[in-house]
Formats: sequence, structure tokens, C-alpha cells
Amino acid sequence: MNAWFVTGTDTGVGKSLVAAALMHRLRERFARVAGMKPVAAGSHQQADGQWTNDDVVALRDAASIDAPLSLVNPYLLTDPVSPHIAARRDGVLIDLDRIVAALADLRARSDAVVVEGAGGFRVPLGDSLDGADMAVALGLPVVLVVGLRLGCLNHALLTAESIASRGLQLAGWVANRIDPAMPEQQANLDLLTRRLNAPCLGDVPHRVPPDARAAAAHLHFPVRFFEGGAA
Repeated sequence: MNAWFVTGTDTGVGKSLVAAALMHRLRERFARVAGMKPVAAGSHQQADGQWTNDDVVALRDAASIDAPLSLVNPYLLTDPVSPHIAARRDGVLIDLDRIVAALADLRARSDAVVVEGAGGFRVPLGDSLDGADMAVALGLPVVLVVGLRLGCLNHALLTAESIASRGLQLAGWVANRIDPAMPEQQANLDLLTRRLNAPCLGDVPHRVPPDARAAAAHLHFPVRFFEGGAA
């Protein structure tokens, strides 16, 4: 069984794009691939009357199985703000046991699962709970999405340090060129390659609008990515 937790150096760095791209690549290897977004903040109503979130839609579109929405997205919050604020506004208390149980059910239905976190690795989910606590509860290898923009080196190195401090495995990282005007992009990539103790899984070029299938072509995996992928 293979499953990974996708986190980012910040919000808006392309976690959903990379998570969906990863799922497209996994479908080349596994028959039943599922995506999961345990906590999604910001919802809108579809034509059929169902409330959803754009990240959740992207993950479901990239999946090869039609898993129940309650498993794919246990917590759908109304407002597009920090999850701890959105949850408080909705009167919701995020329960890690519920998320762990949903993942277990989803894994039983799948050959591979990609779990996308909310915001950055330490984004607050409640008064005393954050994204790192959720990652630890799930116990999955972590894929770090680095949005290439000013400040990304500090954010990437701090996030990698935080992942390691929680006893989690950094399975790899993906560079996502979200700011085409950023100077010295290659120099930034070179430093991250030297300093991050994990393989670079891909360098995703800037594209408007973003396209998960196109991004998938820029991902590549060393054999040990799959050897260490089973939690």
C-alpha cells in the first residue's frame, strides 16, 4: 500500500496542482488511485446543489476511483481563511481520529492515495492543533511543494526542519515555478538540491492556467520513493 502526504512551503504554492499531477503519474503504476483533502477551507455550491471546494474537485478529477466525498474531504469549511478560523466560524472542531479513520477506509478501497494538507505544514487547524499534528497522526511520507518565489529558501528549509523534527520522512520535494519573474531561479534550485535531504521529484514550469496533466510530465521518481512510500 502506498500513500503520501503533500504539504507546501506556504499557501498558494501549488499543492493541489502537484498532488493531482502526482496522482496522474501514480495511475501509470497503480490501478486504483485516490486523493484526499482532509480539511478544505473555502466552499462554493455546484450546479447540482452540492457544496464543494476547488482543491477537492481537482483531486477527484485526478483519481481513478469514485470514492465517497465523506472520505475524500472529511471537513469542508465555508470561508477561504485559515482553517482554525473557518472551523470556528462554522462551529466545527476538527477531530484527527475522524481523519485517520477516513484515510484507513480510503486506503482499503485503493492501491495508492495522495493526501493534500491545508496551507503550509504548520497551518493552525484549531486552538492547539495544526497541520503538523495531522501529518503525524497520518504517519505518511511527506512530499514538499516549494513555490519558487522570493523567500522560498527560508520557507523550504524551515519546513523540512519541521518535518524532520516530527519524526516524519521527507520523501521528496517538487519545485513549482509560480513566479516567472523571480530572479536567480536556478541558483535557488541548486541550493535546495544541496540542502534538502531528499530527492527533487520535479521542476514544474509556470503555466496559465495550471494543468495537472501537463505538470505530471515534469515529475519523476527514484525507486526508493516507492520503497519508502508504504506507511
